Amino acid sequence: MYISKNLKNMQVKGTAVRSISDFVKNKYPDRFVEWLSALPPESQKLFRNGALSNEWYPIKYAAIEPTRIVSDLFYTSLRDGAWDCGRYSAETALSGIYKIYVMMANPGHIIERASRVFQAYYQPCEMAALNRKNKSVEVAITKFSMPDQVIEYRIGGWMEKALEISGCKNINVNVVLSMTKGEKQTLFQISWE
Repeated sequence: MYISKNLKNMQVKGTAVRSISDFVKNKYPDRFVEWLSALPPESQKLFRNGALSNEWYPIKYAAIEPTRIVSDLFYTSLRDGAWDCGRYSAETALSGIYKIYVMMANPGHIIERASRVFQAYYQPCEMAALNRKNKSVEVAITKFSMPDQVIEYRIGGWMEKALEISGCKNINVNVVLSMTKGEKQTLFQISWE
């Protein structure tokens, strides 16, 4: 797996961090303490103190490792656990007035907008929606100093759930290129009906 030398520079917004512990509390309430105890000490400290929504945290201990432990404890694969965490994050983020917006907006526009919003949750990060068509779009991550499959799967799950909320059916979200495999970008191909 590709690991960047810029570990200390890659950060994640507290809102995304909080969604991980909320996910475990809501889906696996009887095993929350088990999950917390399995985290590395740096992560335990962060989650015991509580992440502030508007603060930035080191991505390794605030998102990657906690989501990896979710996958190890509750799922049969890294993909399934991280994907489900991403779906949960979208479900909670796109509630209330945002849910109405998502339900009314064009699905391609939602993903295009999401690719810009993700840049506000991960730094440094550059993402863009490409090749937008009537029922498909591609999303490219071109800058991410610490690429990890956990984050790719979380983003994929988030986009899938956002499209479900907008009323799309037969959604396919595939990671066809990955920085974790030495590619210059991570590329998601997304289609729906």
